[in-house]
Amino acid sequence: MKLINVNHAVFFDVDDTLYDHLQPFREALEATLDTGPDFPYEPAYHRMRYYSDFLSVEAGGTPTHGQVLESMRTERFVRSLGEFGLTLSPEEAASVQAAYLDRQFDIRPFTGAFELIGKLQELGAIVGVITNGPPEHQWRKIRALGVDRLIPAELVFISGAVGFTKPDTRLFKLIEGKLGKSAEQCCYLGDSWRNDVVGAVGAGWRAVWFNHRGVRPETDPHLLHTPVSSYAELARLLLGESL
Repeated sequence: MKLINVNHAVFFDVDDTLYDHLQPFREALEATLDTGPDFPYEPAYHRMRYYSDFLSVEAGGTPTHGQVLESMRTERFVRSLGEFGLTLSPEEAASVQAAYLDRQFDIRPFTGAFELIGKLQELGAIVGVITNGPPEHQWRKIRALGVDRLIPAELVFISGAVGFTKPDTRLFKLIEGKLGKSAEQCCYLGDSWRNDVVGAVGAGWRAVWFNHRGVRPETDPHLLHTPVSSYAELARLLLGESL
């Protein structure tokens, strides 16, 4: 899958794909619950992401505002941390959520992410972002990372603004139509099996699973996709060269 011409479009997820999403999660737990260095942060993070996706599906797509959004955000902490011996009241979960949000804008891109975006653009590929979430919240992350200085706003697709939530294939098809591209000309990179791999494969896109945490597929592992664990590996896959 070497992208070397103007016919290709490559889209990136944001959370835990362009930056380390575990960082604000860990810092929020340490600050509010005094969890200490031995707490299993990564497994707990995976369960939080699982419940975030699960509750989003129950709500009919990622909520963008109001009580439904707030309830989903706190409930995911109640359920996920409960599996690791932390029983939270709704008020405690809200405190964790507030601390988590505060830390989501003090973030840095993964090593090699921006270099890869630049190389793809130099080769003539269209490069954009597809992410789930409320528009204002996701835009704050995009600006905090500096992604807005690399990728134009018209190539940033946020579920809360578009009206479709990954893994809904209509989101991917809408983007195809806007770009005038076929599914075979489009590639999507993301960390979430459920949202990114299943969604992209369902739309007929090339799916690259950024499985840098070494987790197992949640559903059929035989879905046509390519796994990578680092940006160096991804650059070799997409460019045929190292950064």
